[in-house]
Amino acid sequence: MFEPLQYLLGGASGSLVGFTLGLVGGGGSILAVPLMVYLVGVTSPHVAIGTSALAVAANAGANLVPHARQGSVKWRCAGMYALAGVAGAYFGSSLGKAFDGQRLLFLFALLMLVVGALMLKGRGHTGNPNVECRRENAPRVIAFGSATGLFSGFFGIGGGFLIVPGLMASTGMPMLYAVGSSLVAIAAFGLTTALNYAASGLIDWGLAAVFIGGGVIGGLVGAAASRRLAAHKGLLNTVFAALIFCVACYMIWKSWFAI
Repeated sequence: MFEPLQYLLGGASGSLVGFTLGLVGGGGSILAVPLMVYLVGVTSPHVAIGTSALAVAANAGANLVPHARQGSVKWRCAGMYALAGVAGAYFGSSLGKAFDGQRLLFLFALLMLVVGALMLKGRGHTGNPNVECRRENAPRVIAFGSATGLFSGFFGIGGGFLIVPGLMASTGMPMLYAVGSSLVAIAAFGLTTALNYAASGLIDWGLAAVFIGGGVIGGLVGAAASRRLAAHKGLLNTVFAALIFCVACYMIWKSWFAI
């Protein structure tokens, strides 16, 4: 059991994660895991990963509602991407549970740096807002979804920071639509991973509840900010990449001495 202060910090952390999910689609899990470990004080990386996976899945589902109302979700693409990645998320999470927790966090941080660089490289990409997922591009979408699901499950994350660029690369949609559509896959991957971790007793349900509650509030604010920032070319990508770099550097510094 955790102390009351830890639950309070969990709620505050959830608000920050929810805001990030609403703002840039990805980033929720990137923030959730280090916040669980370094701010809330969860000593087991695996419990932090399992609990945050459940919280991020729930917050992604809640944040999907305002994006759907704004019309920024490509449902067919999102569904195809999510279904392709669920099996990969289960297989990857099974591998992740058997991996050393501190090494898992270290590898997670290295992956964040790579994705952040890719997002900066493509920050000027405008995309095609009228794109649809059909038979012609289905193999590419399914391939990207399967690979993303595997990585998401292994690292115990919703995987938005992989899903957003994956959707953009596989379909050519603008980032605004990739952000909204990614929430479907984040919820699916996170829930699959959380159920796998729950089967091993690696979730703190009380902490997950307060994290989710804070995330719903933060997500509403983030979704509103996402629409405004999308009007400025490349700004959303830059914010997304900067967030990844900052958290990744901190995680590398902390986990390096713990390995």
